[in-house]
Amino acid sequence: MIGLTMGSSCLPVAVMLCLNVVAAVMVSLVKVAMNGGMNPLVIVTLQQLTASVFLAPIAFFKERKSRPKLTLEIFAYIFVSAALGAALRQYMIFVALRYTTATFVTAFSNIAPVLTFLLAVATRSEALNLKCRTGMAKLAGTLVSLGGAMVLTLYKGVALTHAMSPHSQHHRPETVSRGKWTLGTVAILGNCVCLSCWFLLHGRLAKKYPHVYSCNALMSMLSFLQVAVVGLCTQRSITPWIITSKFQILTVLYAGIVGCGVSFVLVTWCIEKRGAVFVAAFIPVVQIIVSVIDFSILHEQLYLGSVLGSVLVIGGLYLLLWGKRQEALHCPPPPKVAEEDPEKDQQQQQQQPANT
Repeated sequence: MIGLTMGSSCLPVAVMLCLNVVAAVMVSLVKVAMNGGMNPLVIVTLQQLTASVFLAPIAFFKERKSRPKLTLEIFAYIFVSAALGAALRQYMIFVALRYTTATFVTAFSNIAPVLTFLLAVATRSEALNLKCRTGMAKLAGTLVSLGGAMVLTLYKGVALTHAMSPHSQHHRPETVSRGKWTLGTVAILGNCVCLSCWFLLHGRLAKKYPHVYSCNALMSMLSFLQVAVVGLCTQRSITPWIITSKFQILTVLYAGIVGCGVSFVLVTWCIEKRGAVFVAAFIPVVQIIVSVIDFSILHEQLYLGSVLGSVLVIGGLYLLLWGKRQEALHCPPPPKVAEEDPEKDQQQQQQQPANT
C-alpha cells in the first residue's frame, strides 16, 4: 500500500522530468531548423495542425461516451487557452530562439514560475503573508528571480567557453544585432507572461472540463486556425509553407506530436494532480538539458551574464518554492465547519426543552 502511494506521488515528478527532456530536444531542433531558414510562424502553424490531427482520433474514440456538452463558457476558456498557451506562446518562443540562443531562452524562461506566483497573488488564488517567515521567503525569492532576469537582459559579460569552429553554420551571438537581441528578449518575456496566464487558466479549465484529450485536441485545432489566419495574411507567398528537407519534416512532426500533442495532455494531467506552481517549478530542468545540447551540438558560447543571471533566477525560484512548501506543511487550510454549524444549532435547540 505504501509502495503504491509513493509510486503515485512520484509519477507526476517522473512525467515532468520526461517532459523537460522533450522540451529541450524540441528547442534544439527548432533552433537548427530556423537557422536553416524556416519561418517561425510556419513552424507554429504546422506544429498545431499536426498536434490536432494526432489528438482528434484519440479524443473521439476514448472520450466520445463520457464527453459532456460543450458550453459557450468552456469554449471561451479553450479559445483563450489556445491563443495564450499554444499560438501566441509558441510563436514568441520561436522568435526568441531565432534572435538569441537556446541557452538564453531557457534561462530567461525560468522567471515563468515567478510570474505565475505574482499573477496568482494578484488574482487572490495565492496567499502572501509578509508577517511570517514563509511569506518573506516567497517575496525574497520573487525579487531575486526578477533581479536575475534583469542580469540576463542587461549584462552579457565575458565569454566562458571557447569560440565556435569557423566551419560552423550556426549564428554566433555577437553577430546578432543589439536590436534583434532586444526583440528576442521581449519575445521570451512575452512567452513567460503567456505561459503564466495559461498555467492559471488551464488549471481552472481542467476543473470545468476534465476531458484531457478532447480539451487539448480542440485547443490545438483552434490555435492552428488562429495562427493560420495570421500566417496567410503575412506570408502571401507559398514558398515559406513548403518544407522539403527530411530534417524540417522531422522537426514539425516531433514538435507537433511529441512536443505539443503528448506534452499538452501530460501537462494538463500534472496541473490537475499537483497544481500550476508544481508544473512551473520544473522549467529550470530544461535549461540544464538545453545547455548541454547547446554547447556540445550547436556550439554556442557561454557568457558570464548568462551564468550569473541563471543562478539568481533559479536560486530565487527555489526560495519561492521552499516558502510555498513550508507554508503547505505548517499552515494547513482551516477545516470547513460553516456547513456543520446549522446542524449543531438545531441539535442544541432540540436538546434544550428536554433538559428543562
